[in-house]
Amino acid sequence: MKHRKDHRKLNRSTQQRLALLRAEVAALFKHDQIKTTLAKAKEASRLADRMITLAKRGDLAARRQVLAQIRDADLVAHLFDEIASRFTDREGGYTRVTRAGKQRGDGTQMAILELTE
Repeated sequence: MKHRKDHRKLNRSTQQRLALLRAEVAALFKHDQIKTTLAKAKEASRLADRMITLAKRGDLAARRQVLAQIRDADLVAHLFDEIASRFTDREGGYTRVTRAGKQRGDGTQMAILELTE
């Protein structure tokens, strides 16, 4: 049963999983669109939505919470200045996960994770 399970483990240890998700979210904010596996895209989407919600708040505490996850100060400034301003009138759903076929080597379902407009 899947009761009270709130995230996917992605077959990694905690530190590896957090590092992976932070890197995926940083790449998403840098390029506005990334291609990854479906499970990774769904988990990164959750984290990215939280980061954008914090960026919309815009105060110092929110900036420090985002910096604890994404350790690139220039990227955090880009998130707070440009990305958060795009979503001021939106109450959620900042990212979109679109299926993109299967991976050639092992048949894993791929997905495109992108910021909505």
